[in-house]
Amino acid sequence: MKKIFNQASDFVPEMLDGLLKAHPDQLDYQEDIHCIVRADSPVQGKVALATGGGSGHLPVFLGYVGKGMLDGCAVGDVFASPNAEQMLSVTQRIHGGAGVVYIYGNYGGDVMNFDMATEMAEFDDIEVRTVLVKDDVASAPPQEADRRRGVAGMVFAFKTAGAKADMGGSLDEVVATAEKTLVNTRTMGVALSPCTVPMAGTPTFTIGDDEMEIGMGIHGEPGMKREKLQTADEISERITTAILDDLQPESGDRLAVMVNGLGATPPEELYIMYRKVHDMLSERGLSVHRAYVGEYATSMEMAGASFTFMKLDGELAELLDYPAHTPFFTQV
Repeated sequence: MKKIFNQASDFVPEMLDGLLKAHPDQLDYQEDIHCIVRADSPVQGKVALATGGGSGHLPVFLGYVGKGMLDGCAVGDVFASPNAEQMLSVTQRIHGGAGVVYIYGNYGGDVMNFDMATEMAEFDDIEVRTVLVKDDVASAPPQEADRRRGVAGMVFAFKTAGAKADMGGSLDEVVATAEKTLVNTRTMGVALSPCTVPMAGTPTFTIGDDEMEIGMGIHGEPGMKREKLQTADEISERITTAILDDLQPESGDRLAVMVNGLGATPPEELYIMYRKVHDMLSERGLSVHRAYVGEYATSMEMAGASFTFMKLDGELAELLDYPAHTPFFTQV
């Protein structure tokens, strides 16, 4: 294992300390360094948005804390859920009197701890609503969509719901925006190599130098199929077709498209894949309203990529275009 860190046990707190020192005008924390909030929290009268999850996925989760997106984030160890007390601490700090919306991925540990935080927040008279992200088409068939994992599609939910809250939307309206976004969002990925969790010191899985795994999860969860590595066009065509078959957009629809690197894929390779995605969408009469190519939800140093498509109407396009400014995401 070759990694740049001091002690494995200090990996997350030292990473958080570095982020806070790099972005003091945007980020702060609530007693525990794992409880990251906007530096100007709470924003009085605004619905607050919070998320949380394990480290190892930057920019997800805490990289999207900032104006126009999230108000706070509870940060767990690498690939491990934050605890309920940390989530409650974030909730208390960001609550500005209009309620709090939790938006996070559909993973057992996260669901348990966030539900506990919701119950504890009730004692402080803080109304909390939850929107679970379930965008990974490879993790369950459409008829079992409630079992799907939450992956990079959550970034679009952070963006649109954050915009709605910043525009003065009510708690019900912000929740409805997040839900509408996710109903229209699908993701699928491919992994070419594993990653290594510092505390474990060994790769999360093994895969041949000439192999790839279609549909692998961001923690190394098994995908749909392991096979010989294909060309960029072949991979892009397979993933794009699978997402479109599930999302079922119609000719004339507008999409937001994210081609996301998992941590070790050069941007050059991402743009080669985006080229094929764009051409395939055009052939089907679909237009790209906004393209996001880069690292938006990673898995340490895993090689591979994921595609996320969001079907847009006028409202979602306006919210997607709304300005935002966070340490890892700026849109004017």
